[in-house]
Amino acid sequence: MSAIDALPPLRDVIRRHDLSAQKALGQNFLLDLNLTARIARGSGPLEGARVLEVGPGPGGLTRALLALGAEKVVAVERDRRCIAALAEVAEAYPGRLDVIEGDALKVDVRPLLGDGPARVVANLPYNVATLLLVGWLSTDPWPPWFTSLTLMFQREVAERIVAAPGSKAYGRLAVLAGWRTEARILFDVAPTAFVPPPKVTSSVVHLVPRRQPLPCRLADLERVTEAAFGQRRKMLRQSLRSLGVDALALLARAGLPETERAEEIDVAGFVALANAYAEIRSDPAAGAWAMGTVRNG
Repeated sequence: MSAIDALPPLRDVIRRHDLSAQKALGQNFLLDLNLTARIARGSGPLEGARVLEVGPGPGGLTRALLALGAEKVVAVERDRRCIAALAEVAEAYPGRLDVIEGDALKVDVRPLLGDGPARVVANLPYNVATLLLVGWLSTDPWPPWFTSLTLMFQREVAERIVAAPGSKAYGRLAVLAGWRTEARILFDVAPTAFVPPPKVTSSVVHLVPRRQPLPCRLADLERVTEAAFGQRRKMLRQSLRSLGVDALALLARAGLPETERAEEIDVAGFVALANAYAEIRSDPAAGAWAMGTVRNG
């Protein structure tokens, strides 16, 4: 393991500040500085960048981001025990690290990052990782305040994010991520890289926002994917009945076969479905027209 700066080894920091990882906080500390540097580099060139980090713990990834040239890192940490350790990192990089004690699900970090683009790079606490991602992907207006997300997840979650239609992992998360971003898995991280080691392999995912996603309302997309994947083994003509509109009319207007299942519909198909749902709800005659087309066709 090579040093990335003059700060003490992370194991010494953990021992000195008594930072045993807490399962309740979803903590698994990453101590390999070569690996934290690889994660940081996965977000792209860092010179002059402003970065949000969630769950920095003892500061391994924080140190890599700063050592590789980040102009400003805003680190949000819920565990008060880690604040003193992170203060040592801030002292080594004057004016470049702001540590916020709080819950990342509740803290509004945008004012802290200043104007202009920023990025998110984090070894996320596993117990809130999906919630945080969905929150960032649901940002409005879009394009968002971040230029990329480079995030650590359990491998199973990472596969759900990047899943393609027809796969078992394909679901609501893949549709949301695929609609608003281009997502890919950069590399896997073995359990032995963490303290304590988790029971599963982890993966680093890189998501880049699409500047112009296919047009539809987020709320409508969420509603139709919830209905479709809520009964994913059933054909859409059955699973979409919970939407409160005529499912056959809805499918006809979206141009989708009524015998398809949710896992077979790509992102463009779900966008068409969301737009058709919005049209029928705002104008019931649109649904009647679609049904007439089905019967007459």
